[in-house]
Amino acid sequence: MKKILVTGGTGFIGSHTVVELHNAGYEPILIDNFSNSERSVLQGIKNITNKDFSFYEADCNDPNTFQSIFREHKIEGVIHFAAYKAVGESVKVPLKYYNNNINSLINLLESMLKFEVNNLVFSSSCTVYGQPDSLPVTEDAPIKKAESPYGNTKQICEEIIVDTCAANASLHAISLRYFNPIGAHPSAEIGELPLGIPGNLVPFITQTAAGIREKLTVFGNDYHTPDGSCIRDYIHVVDLAKAHVKAFELLDKKTAGFYDFFNIGTGKGSTVLEVVKGFEKVTGKNLNYWVGPRRPGDVEKVYAAVDKSSKELDWKTELDLETALIDAWRWEQRLQQK
Repeated sequence: MKKILVTGGTGFIGSHTVVELHNAGYEPILIDNFSNSERSVLQGIKNITNKDFSFYEADCNDPNTFQSIFREHKIEGVIHFAAYKAVGESVKVPLKYYNNNINSLINLLESMLKFEVNNLVFSSSCTVYGQPDSLPVTEDAPIKKAESPYGNTKQICEEIIVDTCAANASLHAISLRYFNPIGAHPSAEIGELPLGIPGNLVPFITQTAAGIREKLTVFGNDYHTPDGSCIRDYIHVVDLAKAHVKAFELLDKKTAGFYDFFNIGTGKGSTVLEVVKGFEKVTGKNLNYWVGPRRPGDVEKVYAAVDKSSKELDWKTELDLETALIDAWRWEQRLQQK
């Protein structure tokens, strides 16, 4: 059974990917320092898989972290999630994001080369496109100036991987450019677990519906969109997790140096207000929301062209927006019972 190291393995996307790796016959090895997750996620993963996976509480900015794991396990590949990810926070404290997101990748790549671990799937983002000139945004779209330091760290990290692959023919890497992951595992054992005030829309919606937050703010209603709110491509996290398995399967077939990147989205855009009203419809919960000013760093509208990921990764989404919202609400209700 091939061992795959998953950094940020107890995070939102990481935990779901651990489950899907297990379902596909791989053995995930997890690293996390719980800076944006909780230890309880490990129990949630175990409840779904009936397995205890090797777990290391460690910081990816420490070079010894990777070297000790690579010495202990024969790792076939790495899926690198570990990074700070809040757009708004990155605008306020950019150095925190540059230090963490870039250094952790450099540490990982240096250790991978030293121990001849040749397959890397990198957690990237549609933020690398900035505000695209045309929609849906394809992988051929130019990389524009990032709208936030967070987005810029993803651009820089992709460039670092490209250069490292070019200099090392043994290294194979894929960057997955996510659009907007939402939802939770249908078991409600794992889901999005923001610490403090959520930075993403759907957990703020579910916390407002649960009475944890007094009201939801929709940032701006004067964008050039059908209802004035921003448009995003919202993808169910389980679909997103499965894309990582497909990416690793593609890397595993490569014998020479290889790098590529793929959009991971649904191919359909929804406005923030459509998500709010969709949640109210599928749950029967009325949300207390108001429209506030635009938020710095937000792109007006972006959604994916997914032809390349469908053809070359043999992957496409299976779960719709309503399912994601129902699963997110079921997860929120489970949290309130704990």
